[in-house]
Amino acid sequence: MTEIHQFAFNPFQENTYLLINEQNECLIIDPGCYFPEEQQQFLDFIGKRKLKVAGLINTHAHLDHIFGNQLVYVHWKLKPLLHQAELPVLDAAPFSGQMYNIPFEPSPYPERFLADGEELTFGNTRLRLIWAPGHSPGSICLYNEAEKWLIGGDVLFRESIGRTDLPGGDFKTLETSIRQQLYVLPDEVVVYPGHGPATTIGHEKLHNPFVRAA
Repeated sequence: MTEIHQFAFNPFQENTYLLINEQNECLIIDPGCYFPEEQQQFLDFIGKRKLKVAGLINTHAHLDHIFGNQLVYVHWKLKPLLHQAELPVLDAAPFSGQMYNIPFEPSPYPERFLADGEELTFGNTRLRLIWAPGHSPGSICLYNEAEKWLIGGDVLFRESIGRTDLPGGDFKTLETSIRQQLYVLPDEVVVYPGHGPATTIGHEKLHNPFVRAA
């Protein structure tokens, strides 16, 4: 079974995830550690557990999800994996940091891009990439079918959805992504979102006020 460890980082209380397999390897998802004490907490956890860092994935490139990309590169020489449609958002992120008065080191550029439907394997953990635009053009989710959980980024929250008023966002596109890509998954699938508590597909189909099941 995959261990999912969650941190809540930065002024936006963004959920950073470590996916840890039985071989003590981990994938870093959306490192949002911004403040020095957050960065140290992140590094200390990985160091004390003696985790072997196998990769870095960004569900999307809004600044709160990539604050720690440069830190990951400095320590493990890993560049982020993300969807190609997210490149304009990655490019704009440092300017967003200036606008919010939270400057940060720009992220390294990806060496390759993730494709819709692509399967990623590390150890015994298999993840299927789901492209789910709407919150941002290249938003992705990571689905573990065997263990019935989903890393959802900012697509779907507990009784809420990702905002669509930022550049590249579109409500109808997000609604379609949720209905056609996420609500078709089994009701018991646990969703680990980019902010806030976990939820399930079944709960959101019944109770999400923005996108109900058709």
